[in-house]
Amino acid sequence: MPLLLSSAALPILALPRFAKRLVVLAVDASLCVLTVWLAFYLRLGEFVALSGPALWAALVSMAFALPIFLISGLYRAIFRYSGWPALLTVTKATAVYGLLFAAVFTAVGVQGVPRTIGLIQPMLLLLAVGASRALARFWLGGLYQSQLKLAALPKVLIYGAGTAGRQLAAAMANSLEMRVVGFLDDDDRLHGHVLNGLPIYSPVDLPGLVVSLKVSDVLLALPSVSRKRRNEILAQIRQAKVSVRTLPSVTELAQGKVSTSDLRELDIDDLLGREPVAPNHILLGRNVADKVVLVTGAGGSIGSELCRQIVKMGPVTLLLVEQSEFALYNIHQELHAKLTGQQSQAIRVVPLLASVRDEERMREIMTTWKPETVYHAAAYKHVPLVEHNPAEGIKNNVFGTLTAARVAAEQGVADFVLISTDKAVRPTNIMGASKRLAEMVLQALVAISPGTRFSMVRFGNVLGSSGSVVPKFRQQIRDGGPITLTHPEITRYFMTIPEAAQLVIQAGAMAKGGDVFVLDMGQSVRIMDLARRMVELSGLTIRDEANPDGDIEIEITGLRPGEKLYEELLIGDNPKPTSHAQIMKAHESFLLWPILEDKLNALRIALDLNDVRVLRTILEDLVSGYKPDSQIVDWVYMEQEAEVCGER
Repeated sequence: MPLLLSSAALPILALPRFAKRLVVLAVDASLCVLTVWLAFYLRLGEFVALSGPALWAALVSMAFALPIFLISGLYRAIFRYSGWPALLTVTKATAVYGLLFAAVFTAVGVQGVPRTIGLIQPMLLLLAVGASRALARFWLGGLYQSQLKLAALPKVLIYGAGTAGRQLAAAMANSLEMRVVGFLDDDDRLHGHVLNGLPIYSPVDLPGLVVSLKVSDVLLALPSVSRKRRNEILAQIRQAKVSVRTLPSVTELAQGKVSTSDLRELDIDDLLGREPVAPNHILLGRNVADKVVLVTGAGGSIGSELCRQIVKMGPVTLLLVEQSEFALYNIHQELHAKLTGQQSQAIRVVPLLASVRDEERMREIMTTWKPETVYHAAAYKHVPLVEHNPAEGIKNNVFGTLTAARVAAEQGVADFVLISTDKAVRPTNIMGASKRLAEMVLQALVAISPGTRFSMVRFGNVLGSSGSVVPKFRQQIRDGGPITLTHPEITRYFMTIPEAAQLVIQAGAMAKGGDVFVLDMGQSVRIMDLARRMVELSGLTIRDEANPDGDIEIEITGLRPGEKLYEELLIGDNPKPTSHAQIMKAHESFLLWPILEDKLNALRIALDLNDVRVLRTILEDLVSGYKPDSQIVDWVYMEQEAEVCGER
């Protein structure tokens, strides 16, 4: 019944204003006739035919009522918004009408019409007209508001008329966020057909549909489509200047119906356009399953994802070593919640506040739990920050690694895996040089610590990490721009955090000692192209000289201290393949421990004095290819220099 009433109301709401007034005028005329007829029934106790005196009474009622209502402004009101002021107007108009009608039929009298009709009918008319206005408000008001809200909702098309698309459309039928106006599908046999009341269009027509239907978003309901085809679809949608959201892949979707909560912004994989390779589960579990595993830097981007991947493999105990209390709390709470109520709750997760530079604390931890595998992710990785605080960066990245590695060897740890970076290759900054020196430390320790397999895994940027460009660009787009970019030609290698963490675990499982593993990051990505893609897939346009009326501007800020235009993964050019398609093995030269130890001692003295010039000189001597591309920008050094210059 409610659906029937709503269907009947829609044509009325669609009428022009003048037509609506004529409809109300006709309703009021009918009410005049009806109330006269009812007044005769109430007076005589029987229904009479509307003829003779009764007909004259009805005609007089209309002749008096309609002009009075018109003059009183009853037909200028919007009835679906009728409230007490409108009902008060009806009462006043009906009172005037009642005086005239009673004067004719009660005071003067008309043959064949009882005098009480002049009193009964105006009261009935007041009730009838008032009830009609209240009904209009109840029946049309809420529906009209609903129609307005529905019309104001962003209009979206669902790409994919399969099971996922149909379930998504059904879930969004009563959505207060978006309004589905149709489907897009690659199957030309479906074009022109209607599915659950929604038309199916060809994707080729999308630019025209965006204009004609005022479409603002396209929702990808293609959970099982290949990455290659997905990228082709995204390239096609980008031309239409609409925002894109997507459903997760089939493997990520839980069993059951698709809901609007499953919708999310484009996967980082979609922005990269690369196909991730499925992990080798034998390698994943080799150094983790049924073992005690320790992760340093457990609260960081890579460290926390390593922990998530490790708990899936079923270790006996996972030790979370982290110096940031807040970061340690977050990852421990997340893992605890994930394990609670599962059979895997037998996995013990231990949060440990510690700095990897604290030898006694690291020894205390490793002596207590005897870890069999250590993943060393603790490091300062932000290039400009380390460039401005070089001594702390070197202490943490080089001597923190040395401390953790020597204690691990002393305690009989079987495998020690260092998380390294592509910035360690021919570095132009302190961070990269310190990470290469950390690699050299492990390479040198292999000869004097044969009981522990030391290995390093080197890869590029991970998307979604702290400082990653993707979340930064997304926020800048939400804020209306500008997107800040250091150089128009800057490129980087990218990988998602879960993929990188899985490859780190697998690479560590292949180690024999002293290995430098390099992850295949695919093709490097031009950051300018990535920024443009993100803007266009948000339904916006780039503002530049060619398009001064665009939405988002890209602002070039200049390279930061120590920042490179291009990153590399190999120092040499002789990588060897491994049993995993995405993991290569590099052969990098290094210093033997007795020689390296002397140089590290000299470096430690320079660190104690915070002599930045000497630090850079020692790093240039130690790290092959290290060429600082900027002046000293250490905050303390610059402040001290400024004070000296001021005294002069």
